[in-house]
Amino acid sequence: MTRVPFRKMHGLGNDFVVLDQRRDPLRIDAAAARALADRHTGIGCDQLLLLELPLHEKAHVFLRILNPDGSEAEACGNGTRCVARLLGAETGACDLVIETEAGLLHATIGENGTATVDMGAPRLGWRDIPLSREMDTLKVDLAMGPLAEPVCTSMGNPHATFFVDDAETVDIAKLGPLLEHDPLFPERANIGVATVRDPQTIRLRMWERGAGVTRACGSGACAALVAAHRCGLADRRATVILDGGNLEIAWSENGHVQMSGPTTLSFEGIFDTAVLL
Repeated sequence: MTRVPFRKMHGLGNDFVVLDQRRDPLRIDAAAARALADRHTGIGCDQLLLLELPLHEKAHVFLRILNPDGSEAEACGNGTRCVARLLGAETGACDLVIETEAGLLHATIGENGTATVDMGAPRLGWRDIPLSREMDTLKVDLAMGPLAEPVCTSMGNPHATFFVDDAETVDIAKLGPLLEHDPLFPERANIGVATVRDPQTIRLRMWERGAGVTRACGSGACAALVAAHRCGLADRRATVILDGGNLEIAWSENGHVQMSGPTTLSFEGIFDTAVLL
């Protein structure tokens, strides 16, 4: 048995277990990820973040993201912001490059634990999401209960955003898992339910692919702003209000989406690899 250090962090309550795999990597497979993410018998988290040696010469680190069900996610906005904060403290740099399965993400560190990540340009074609068949991603042929015709966006991972009059009234815990696994989404999808309160304010609730209901989802907030602007409902910059707090999202004229918000280091600890058995 081995004792392994970890950090517990969160961005607006979207919480992560961070393992540094750069020096002494520990084999973390799907079963190990499920064990660590379990909130009763493990540490508990929405995602497990593995810091690995980068493959790209410009990157400070490679970030691997594992969901509580053991599946791998291509991108995680709040997780990337948390890792940026750690790397900033480690290196003293304010500008960082984090490599992910979705590509290179540029991050900057602000005051009081805030971090901004350039999530890159959203991809909007039906193959980009991906969807299982061709259709207009502004008005996707999908309905369930009070939800219908989502806007689909890829922020390096697939999102379906449903616009409703009152997001608070939607039973996302019931509808989320059904929509995530709909045959329309061959790689499953993150499900967002959004209400545009005004052109600069969006209320968003999220069901995350492989994780369930989460208090915040950075890539989901980016997808919601992009979808709302494409529909003519919001400006290119807005505050997205999630269960855990607010993110500032801007879809810049260069096509990239910037996400800013707080990060928190909750605590550091040590777990015994026996928990993985």
